[in-house]
Amino acid sequence: MTTVATTPAVPAGRPAGRKSKPAGGGIGRYLLIRFLLIFPTIFILVSMVFWLMRATGDPITAALGGRLGPEQLAERIHAAGYDRPILVQYVEYLGQIFTGNFGTTISTNRPVSEVLLTYGVATAELAFYGLLVAFIVGIPLGMVAAYFRDKGQDALLRVFAILCYATPVFFSGLLFKLVFAVWLNVLPVAGRATTGSELEMQLLTNPTGLYTIDAIQVAFQAGNTDVLIDVLQHAVLPSLALGLLTAGVFLRLVRTNVIGTLGTDYVDAARSRGVSEFRLVSKHAYRPALIPIITVIGLQIALLLGGAVLTETTFEWKGLGFVLIEFIKARDYVAVQGIVALLAVIVALSNFIVDIIAAIIDPRVRY
Repeated sequence: MTTVATTPAVPAGRPAGRKSKPAGGGIGRYLLIRFLLIFPTIFILVSMVFWLMRATGDPITAALGGRLGPEQLAERIHAAGYDRPILVQYVEYLGQIFTGNFGTTISTNRPVSEVLLTYGVATAELAFYGLLVAFIVGIPLGMVAAYFRDKGQDALLRVFAILCYATPVFFSGLLFKLVFAVWLNVLPVAGRATTGSELEMQLLTNPTGLYTIDAIQVAFQAGNTDVLIDVLQHAVLPSLALGLLTAGVFLRLVRTNVIGTLGTDYVDAARSRGVSEFRLVSKHAYRPALIPIITVIGLQIALLLGGAVLTETTFEWKGLGFVLIEFIKARDYVAVQGIVALLAVIVALSNFIVDIIAAIIDPRVRY
């Protein structure tokens, strides 16, 4: 009796010898590649900052030239090491950046790391509020525009989105100040809080520098909610000016993707069962439409940080953008290099976090 060996049949459409890829696999490799891309991104950005800053000469001459005599200037340049070969300075600069040493400011003689910590929390707070405004305004209005597709409401919302994105943030900030602070006199014109509120927050045992959190601590410890109200009132206009810039992008993205999702088979099946168009938009179509929003959040954070420079200057919000302008005026390139390097790190890490969230929500991005 002979035994006939049988080989498993190869499914049609799959080449023989090719192993099937495990479902849901590849996320580890995807995230590893995204993490490794952080380092060349930061390297390129900080290198560009260094060479562009040095194109005008050494920082000491740029900041103090004309205010010191030639001998004093030469002594300061030698003490800071700026008379050494430029490549030696570049290698030392990279070493300092990657060890967290950003140097000392020339104009104020403060460690740059201290400046970053002091003013960075203010910028982080403003960016958070701006992103919150972008979500609250952009996503619901994008769904409304998709619901009223090609109607009057849709046309008005698309014009609104274009105006939000195209209007310079300093112009919208000045307009908000004119209307709400000057004409209506209902909101503060500038600053993060009144002097009295700032003094009360400084009396805390461990102030964070995030005025909202510190004001909440004051409310719990002293029972004084006036500080919290004051802080939130000061945050309204800067948050609107910065957040509407991104809200226009979110509005158009949500509208486009909800309209695309409304044409899919499962939505058609729900529609055939008598599901209302409003429910299709609000329950079935908007969740898949949010995936593109998540993927562009990293880019929008970079836009928010760029807009924060003008927003903070317009509203005298003392964050990194505000102090960056002051250091540029003083030609303190050491401080400028440190601030821009930190912003580069924030943008790179934000994009990595967004990649993680996108990979968890939508497995298709792993391949």
